[in-house]
Amino acid sequence: MKPCVTISLVEEARGGPFVYWHDPLTNARRAQSLGFPAIEIFPPDADALSPSKLPDIPSETGQSVAAIGSGGGWVRNRWHLTHPSAEIRQKALDFIRRLLDAAARFHAPVIIGSMQGKHGEEVSLDQALGWLGEALTLLGQHAKSLGTGVYYEPLNRYESNLMNTARSTVNFLEKLKAPGVQVLADLFHMNIEESNVAEGLLTYGNLLGHVHLVDNHRQAAGSGQMDYSEVAAALKSMGFAGHLSAEVFPIPDSHEAARRTMDTYQRWFTGGAH
Repeated sequence: MKPCVTISLVEEARGGPFVYWHDPLTNARRAQSLGFPAIEIFPPDADALSPSKLPDIPSETGQSVAAIGSGGGWVRNRWHLTHPSAEIRQKALDFIRRLLDAAARFHAPVIIGSMQGKHGEEVSLDQALGWLGEALTLLGQHAKSLGTGVYYEPLNRYESNLMNTARSTVNFLEKLKAPGVQVLADLFHMNIEESNVAEGLLTYGNLLGHVHLVDNHRQAAGSGQMDYSEVAAALKSMGFAGHLSAEVFPIPDSHEAARRTMDTYQRWFTGGAH
């Protein structure tokens, strides 16, 4: 398991749960100074990942890019994969496909969280899940052709009504059998939806590809009420070797949120606290 920190480049998302904001190279170096070997980037669109706009951070700092968020398509345009409009669904699909193409320079998977959408009014649950399944299959195949992948992130009931629990997600993905698709388990969402977060993680099994390390109130891990002893034990028993990424509010500030995350990582996930 490797610690990671989020950097948002989306002005319209300012105030959201990301540790660092803008100036990705400077903030990657700040994270590196605290011991983070990887970053997760939340861009406004694929163009923001181009070499002319985003430095080659792996070459500059030696850090890897663990994942690329796709939520900019929702935040800026209100596009998602289960929208009643076929035109909007296609725009959402194309937006994520372009992100996959751009993220390939970093060998980074792309996250599908808020871009999954929801059902209601004009769209039934079965219809929404059908569209989501088709999109995940197409995007997973495309990601696999690029040598990367897709991370599907179940959200809590207040943000989506498609799949909220580990069991419903596993049932859906095992039936879908989409290549290149794994799960991103966000501990904040799981704290709302699972009776036991550690058991939820175990339910994901080898579908688990990425974890958002966050406390129950969406602040830095270790600043709330989450029991990380159980979370760490579950991930260790699974042999999880992915990233634990801090997608958290920068409270009281970015440096302190990152530092608290690293302290929690060292205490529970490596066995050696500082």
